[in-house]
Amino acid sequence: MAGQKDGTSIVLQVLVQPKASEDLIVGFHGEVLKVRVTASPTDGRANQRLIKILAKRLGIAQSRIEIIQGHTSRKKVLRIWNVSAHQVKDILR
Repeated sequence: MAGQKDGTSIVLQVLVQPKASEDLIVGFHGEVLKVRVTASPTDGRANQRLIKILAKRLGIAQSRIEIIQGHTSRKKVLRIWNVSAHQVKDILR
């Protein structure tokens, strides 16, 4: 199953810019990934959009990405299941 979580995961720090003119993965600034999303932060829309953008780029199910810290902040910590840190950095560069 694509969304299955087997215990292998990575933690990723993300800086989100909501209400941007376009959805865009800007890239890594040190260890922090910067992502622009068109959605507003109201009612968690920016969080949902962030997960959708990352899942699509990584080619994984949205259920394999979860926000573990920073639900109401621009600075977030995500857990991504069943991928390696090397895969994520290579794909999101």
